[in-house]
Amino acid sequence: MEGFTALRWPSWARRLLARLLVMVPAMVAVVMYGDEGATRLLVFSQVVLSLQLPFAVYPLVRLTNSKAWMGKYANKPLTAAVAWSLTALLVGLNALLVADFF
Repeated sequence: MEGFTALRWPSWARRLLARLLVMVPAMVAVVMYGDEGATRLLVFSQVVLSLQLPFAVYPLVRLTNSKAWMGKYANKPLTAAVAWSLTALLVGLNALLVADFF
């Protein structure tokens, strides 16, 4: 945080701010909507996290398959096939999740 904002805060203040940014929305959901609201918020957060996963996995698989970038450490054909298959499965499952959730 300090490197991006050029703000010099004590470490305890940074931790407190980070905890508050996380805890306040969750507490508001629990107070306003009860247990059901907290459950829905938790499920929604997991859906959002799962939707972000392919955006990390695809570049990783593409990078590790590249001989130009990885040289002799690039994935072998079997590893590449398994990685691409799992990536396709992940994207497909996320499409089903989006269709089911919304």
